[in-house]
Amino acid sequence: MSKEICRWGILGTAGIARKNWQAIRLSGNGELVAVGSRTEERAAEYIAENQAQVPHDPPPRPIGGYEEMIAADDIDALYIPLPTGVRKEFAIKAAQAGKHVLCEKPCGVNADEVREIVDACESSGVQFMDGVMFMHSDRLVALRADLDSEEAVGQIKRIATQFSFMAPDDFLEENIRMHSELEPLGSLGDLGWYNIRMILWTLGYEMPIAVRSRMIRQAGRPDSPDAVPISLSSELVFAGGVTASFYCSFETEHQQWVNISGTKGHITMNDFVLPYFGAEVGFNVEQAEFEVDVCQFHMERHSRRVAVHEHGDSHHTSQETKLFRCFGDLVLGGTPDAHWPEIALKTQQVLDACLVSARDDGREVTL
Repeated sequence: MSKEICRWGILGTAGIARKNWQAIRLSGNGELVAVGSRTEERAAEYIAENQAQVPHDPPPRPIGGYEEMIAADDIDALYIPLPTGVRKEFAIKAAQAGKHVLCEKPCGVNADEVREIVDACESSGVQFMDGVMFMHSDRLVALRADLDSEEAVGQIKRIATQFSFMAPDDFLEENIRMHSELEPLGSLGDLGWYNIRMILWTLGYEMPIAVRSRMIRQAGRPDSPDAVPISLSSELVFAGGVTASFYCSFETEHQQWVNISGTKGHITMNDFVLPYFGAEVGFNVEQAEFEVDVCQFHMERHSRRVAVHEHGDSHHTSQETKLFRCFGDLVLGGTPDAHWPEIALKTQQVLDACLVSARDDGREVTL
């Protein structure tokens, strides 16, 4: 292995990989060596499309077949954005071949699959991490400082969050996220994963003791064997008395907010997954004051903006670049960090419980 550069391969030609194509180039410690697809022609086409906008020098080579990609001896780490339904097989094979694994989310169909992947990575001494970009933003460092100070929010009592977008008709009819064998978790896996991760992060990865979920709507594209979640809401209860809720949907216009409420105030972040375009990212601390003077009822707004200098996307400071830079540092350092597989497994376990509850008419599921 190179001691200075993490040599990357992208296993698959998913749309999200185009963003990470650029992130690898900007990371400073990574080099994109190859892209693998089912055919070499498709891999070459994908490379040409991305090279036209964000060129790598030298260009990555196309590889036809995932097995050949995994076996390549000039690749240290594989980014795997394959469909969830087939992800486990290739993530495990990659680990067994000594490749470090950066895996798109959800990392598996269920927690048992994720545990198998994590165990394979641990046995081979390679790093495993999921592709949640916001985890690597400096904004979370600033947010943690405000939460830990107990002056902004006080004691946390409630967390609420939503991630949704309004899917067009062709998405509902054609997209792989509407096929139960390719993406069986639907909006819960695609969007709810972020909601759950944000809730767990806020509470220091304390696990809920119980969840109740409602399947608002599920459906599948014409060739899907079963329906997948389209809109789903969940309520989570924690042992310390904190409650949390989330809503994830393919049928509500784009929103990606989180609100953390406590005994002294609340914090709002309206773009916690995909930061709005610009040269800074931040959040608002709200501490309203309410006073009554006989007939006069006064609600005063006291708001404070906290921001860090970090571009929203497509920059060497952006969160997706920091994700790949962090992963590259772990690979080059030679010592895997067990924190990342642990939180991926916890996220999947909560997601599993939410799905079980939703498919059983909102029955309470304990963890």
